[in-house]
Amino acid sequence: MMKRWNYLVLCCAMATGAAAASRPLVASSPKPNIIYILADDLGYGDLSCLGQEHFQTPNIDALKEKGMFFANHYSGSTVCAPSRSALLTGQHTGHTFVRGNKEIMPEGQHPIPDEVLLLPEMLKPAGYVSGAFGKWGLGYPGSEGDPLKQGFDVFYGYNCQRLGHHYYPFHLWDNEEKVVLDANAGTAKGAYGPELIHEHTLKFIEDNKDRPFFCYVASIIPHAELAAPEKYMKQFSGIIEEGEPYEGVDEGPELRLGRYQSQAEPHAAFAAMITLLDDQVGEIVALSEKLGIADNTLIIFTSDNGAHQEGGADPQFFNSNGPYRGYKRDLFEGGVHVPMMAYWPGKIASGTTSEHISAFWDMVPTFTELAGVETPKNTDGLSMVPTLLGKGGQPEHKYLYWEFHEKGGRIAVRMGKWKGVRYNVLKNPNEPMKLFDLSVDPGEQKNIAAEHPETVEQIRHIMDGARTHSEIFTFGQTQFKGE
Repeated sequence: MMKRWNYLVLCCAMATGAAAASRPLVASSPKPNIIYILADDLGYGDLSCLGQEHFQTPNIDALKEKGMFFANHYSGSTVCAPSRSALLTGQHTGHTFVRGNKEIMPEGQHPIPDEVLLLPEMLKPAGYVSGAFGKWGLGYPGSEGDPLKQGFDVFYGYNCQRLGHHYYPFHLWDNEEKVVLDANAGTAKGAYGPELIHEHTLKFIEDNKDRPFFCYVASIIPHAELAAPEKYMKQFSGIIEEGEPYEGVDEGPELRLGRYQSQAEPHAAFAAMITLLDDQVGEIVALSEKLGIADNTLIIFTSDNGAHQEGGADPQFFNSNGPYRGYKRDLFEGGVHVPMMAYWPGKIASGTTSEHISAFWDMVPTFTELAGVETPKNTDGLSMVPTLLGKGGQPEHKYLYWEFHEKGGRIAVRMGKWKGVRYNVLKNPNEPMKLFDLSVDPGEQKNIAAEHPETVEQIRHIMDGARTHSEIFTFGQTQFKGE
């Protein structure tokens, strides 16, 4: 708690005097509202502006058309919890506290501790109110990792990412209150979770229109299971080419406790879900315009990792990861290269594309600079304000780093145009590296490690030293020189 208190005192001091002059890009501007929309397991090719042909996403496409598209943006991880931890702490998975999915029964995940600062706490000295809506996954209810104990003023949604598999849940959380959804009792499907969450999201924006706010919209769409309200299913049922029915758990003691329910029309359901998400994005943008706050509101849309293959999902049919190799749980591009659009009328140039290489851990320094508060020194991120505002002088990453603790252990590094990937490192610490030149081979089809031994050695050196010790997420620590 002392570390957090010291940080708040420091930020209060930095918010005045000389500190304000140190941020010339934003010093003369009012503190912007920040709406960060995070889709769940949305692949790079799941948007019509990026090649999706089976359904349309006009509202998300509009963010790209009217804002800035980041062609080289990466998620924090290739699965849910560590990706969110990287986002909210500003640290990659070699440093951030939560480095893998670690379940707590009966509900929740391993909690991020109190002394770890998250983004909403960093924004508080600037007067921001923060709300989180959707899926949490960084600490079970009542733990140190509970969103209300990590700087968020309002939370509505699924605390647990495992229970977040289900679109007609038995309960959701309204701050600290467990709200039992009687409309979903037994096998009933009367209350669609994402619609309830969306109502609270819109209310938060409206309630805080007269003060700076951070709205973290962590949607569960389109993560398995596959389910959508009937009005959306009707748009695709019998129209889209259908896949094999998915048989899941539809009754008994395991119902809606993690395992997916059945879906007779998985292709229609998938298209319907993303269509609903697109409508929700459109309603958020429309509300900001109606309230007269659009010109002072930065809206970002992205995804937490690549497309999934569970619960009847068919990323091959939808070409969900576009030109990229791999899916969720891969550290090839398909697992971590995600779409990102930033929209801010009058501030971000319309219809622009940035080739800047960026990642989730850049959001902390970006948002703290926009808010005019001190950025923590332990961040792995770089502020993207120069790129967003077209001012020039954008600092570049020396490298991006990921580690994944499942599937035998996986590591990846992007260094400029180069991408090094190593799989099965926990089983074989000497597993050879695959090396790709993304400038000519974005699909990572040609391993050129043998042709570039010096680059392989340089990336291996980064892999060996990019992580710090973790008692919880060990990842075969004795194998790494950086311990």
